[in-house]
Amino acid sequence: MSKPVVLAVVGPTAIGKTALGIYLAQHFQTEVISADSRQFFQEMEIGTAVPSKEELEQAKHHFIQHKSIHEPYSVGDFERDTLMLLDQLFLEHNYVVLVGGSGLYVDAVINGLDKFPDVDPNIRKTLNEQLDHEGLKSLQKELKQRDPDYYKVVDVENPHRIIRALEVCIASDQPYSSFLNKGKTARPFKSLYIGINAPREIIYARINQRVDLMMEQGLLDEVKNLHPYKQLNALQTVGYKELFEYLDGQSTLESAVSEIKKNTRRFAKRQLTWLRKNKNILWVDFDENKDQIIAKINDRLNKI
Repeated sequence: MSKPVVLAVVGPTAIGKTALGIYLAQHFQTEVISADSRQFFQEMEIGTAVPSKEELEQAKHHFIQHKSIHEPYSVGDFERDTLMLLDQLFLEHNYVVLVGGSGLYVDAVINGLDKFPDVDPNIRKTLNEQLDHEGLKSLQKELKQRDPDYYKVVDVENPHRIIRALEVCIASDQPYSSFLNKGKTARPFKSLYIGINAPREIIYARINQRVDLMMEQGLLDEVKNLHPYKQLNALQTVGYKELFEYLDGQSTLESAVSEIKKNTRRFAKRQLTWLRKNKNILWVDFDENKDQIIAKINDRLNKI
């Protein structure tokens, strides 16, 4: 083999990426790198569906709960750390499995990060003040007007992501999406995206079941412990912010859980929108025979 290979397992939340990633790691006798930006943090376990102890024992994983929510950790940091780790892993393995629901983080490793214009810090300050005084909906509305294409794929419930896109729009007077996917950075490895898909009703049913299981596992207690830090960027995410609102007396527990399910379904839809722009993904069905998946992967690898 001329170059080692990164096998990137992608797909909507709750579709079974962890299980397939472990299977591929065992088959190709290698290790797993997590590219799920929510699973990096030690304090967030239940609400991010961190692989279980049993799953982690089936294949060695990297970048699972390796940071604290109090430590800034950007996609650029992840790209740097992952490339360094890949250099080490490829000394012993011809393949490494990259598993992630965060499309931006997977793409950063495979293709490199896009280059954005410099932004005046005062723009971010003004947008944060707008968030404080007018709420997230006003920022969402502004982004939808300035960049409807990016609005379709971004997690609109994450103020950090919304503000980042808006500050680039304002600073450059160009849509944020115009700076994305400008070209692939040369990498010393080959890559193959493997996307898991299912009919929408199955994806939504799996999401609803997962949220119910998270609540049974103690998600509310996890969120209670994190409530004092609810303003941190890491916690501006589905499953946490809805329960923060419940703890703040802004909703009932029943409606908060319902909102988690609804927002997670929206998130899955946006994940798929992001992924379907990538014409190089090898798509497999969520319940497809594993031997068939391996055969498809080997066939595609022979062509790249």
